[in-house]
Amino acid sequence: MMSMWIAQASAASEPSSADAGGGWLIDPELVDPGYSQTIAGGEIQTAFPPPPPPPPPTPEWLKSLLDAIGSFFNWSAPAAKPLMWIAVALVLLFLLYHFVPAFARWVDNLPFRRKAGGDDAEDAAGLAEAGAARALLAEADALAAEGRFAEAVHLLLYRSVEDIEGRRPGLVKPAMTSRDLAEAHDLPAVARGAFSRIARAVEISLFGGRAIDATAWERCRNAYAELTVPKNWARA
Repeated sequence: MMSMWIAQASAASEPSSADAGGGWLIDPELVDPGYSQTIAGGEIQTAFPPPPPPPPPTPEWLKSLLDAIGSFFNWSAPAAKPLMWIAVALVLLFLLYHFVPAFARWVDNLPFRRKAGGDDAEDAAGLAEAGAARALLAEADALAAEGRFAEAVHLLLYRSVEDIEGRRPGLVKPAMTSRDLAEAHDLPAVARGAFSRIARAVEISLFGGRAIDATAWERCRNAYAELTVPKNWARA
């Protein structure tokens, strides 16, 4: 009885001949259509792509140009460091000229700078300044013609301060009074004297209670005319 049960268990554990051979899983009638359909979809790579074409050869003229550039850099290598220091010095001079007024004035007063500007540049600047001065004097004359001499002189004073700021950048400070500006040593003597006459007339009018009449107005007008002459700004 026991031997019969063991024989039946052994027979049940052994695979059938059909299962051992793969059965329907390797049936060509099922596999071939699926394989053909999958390959026909083109989504599965079945071969390596062709290699990329080799790059075109470098033209001879480009080779010659690159060789010439390389030769130039090799030849100029010893001078690279001095050229770098020269470039640094030029940048420093540029910054000093644009941000340090005293250095800019010193450079502008150099003989070669005055000569390089030429008479044409000086004439053009003089014409522009003369035009602005004439426009301001016309406005001030209109006020004086109405008897508003104090307003006319005040207008000359404000414009005089603007002229000083334009010709001597950094000289005019926010808390500086007209008297302080008239005593500034950085102003040329002629310009300082002209500005002082205008500032004194305004000071007497405001704090001295003295009205500005036609005579005082005329003196201030002449002083402003002197202030706008370019040569009066030249240092002694």
